[in-house]
Amino acid sequence: MEFRGAITALVTPFRNGEVDEEAYRAFIEWQIEQGIHGLVPCGTTGESATLSHDEHKRVIRICVDQVKGRVPVLAGAGSNNTREAIELTQDAKDAKADGALLITPYYNKPTQAGLVAHFKAIGERVDMPFIVYNVPGRTAVNLLPETLAILKKEIRQVVGVKEATGDLNQVSRVLEFCGEDFMVLSGDDFTALPTMAIGGRGVISVVSNFMPHQMSAMCEAVAAGDLTKAKALHYAMSPLFRAAFLETNPVPAKMALDLMGRFPFETRLPMVPLQPQNLEKLKAALTEAKLV
Repeated sequence: MEFRGAITALVTPFRNGEVDEEAYRAFIEWQIEQGIHGLVPCGTTGESATLSHDEHKRVIRICVDQVKGRVPVLAGAGSNNTREAIELTQDAKDAKADGALLITPYYNKPTQAGLVAHFKAIGERVDMPFIVYNVPGRTAVNLLPETLAILKKEIRQVVGVKEATGDLNQVSRVLEFCGEDFMVLSGDDFTALPTMAIGGRGVISVVSNFMPHQMSAMCEAVAAGDLTKAKALHYAMSPLFRAAFLETNPVPAKMALDLMGRFPFETRLPMVPLQPQNLEKLKAALTEAKLV
C-alpha cells in the first residue's frame, strides 16, 4: 500500500456533543469527489485526544465503510501508553484500515531507545503498515532521522513517516538515511511542496479539509514534474496555510467548514471558538480564495 499525494487529516464533526455520523459520511464523500488521495480519521485534527475509545473505533469504522477502498485510509492509532497503542492499532487493522498513523509517545518524553522499544512492541503484536508521526511541537520529543533509520531496518511494518518538525534539513536527512522506498509525508501544509521537491511522497494536510481539490492538484503537479503549476498553487494556498493556524488546529479548519456551509462548528473542550479578531482574518482569507 502506497500513501502519497494529498491525504486529509479529517476533522470529526460533532452535533450536540456527539459524533455526527451523517455529516462525517457526507464530508468523506465530498473529499473523494474533490480528488483527495487518502484520508486520516482520528488524527490530531480529528480531536482524537477527546474521543472515547469506543468513539475512536467507531469513527475509523465509519471512514473505512464510507470510503469502500476508493482511497487509502490511514487510521490514527497512537498513544503515549504502549499497551493502549497496541490496542488501537489492532483495532485499526480489524476495521480494515490500510495503515496506522502512530504518533511518538507524548508528555512522558521517552529517549530515542524508548521510542524504538515502543514501536517494536507494537510491531510484535500487529501486522499492518505503520506511518510514524513525528510532531515535537505537540509531543516534546523529536524522533531523530538516525532513529527512524533504525525503525525502518528493524521493524518491517514501519514504511514511512509523517514529518511535522517544519525542518527541511531534518526531512532531507530522513530521506538520505531511509532511502527512496521510504514514504516521507509532510506533516505541515507549508512544507508540502519543498518536501515533495526533495523526494517526499506528499502531505497529511489540515488545509485540504476545506481545499481538497487545490491541495490534490498541487501534489499531482509536483508528481508530474510541473513545478511552475505547483508553485502557483502553493502560493495561492499560502494565506490559508497561515489562516488554518491562527489558533490551535482544528479550530480554524472547523470554522472554515462552517463558513463554507459543510457542517456547523462544534468542538470539544478544551478547544473553543476562534477569537473575534482571528475569525475576521479567517473570513478574509476564505473570501480572497473564493471559498465563501
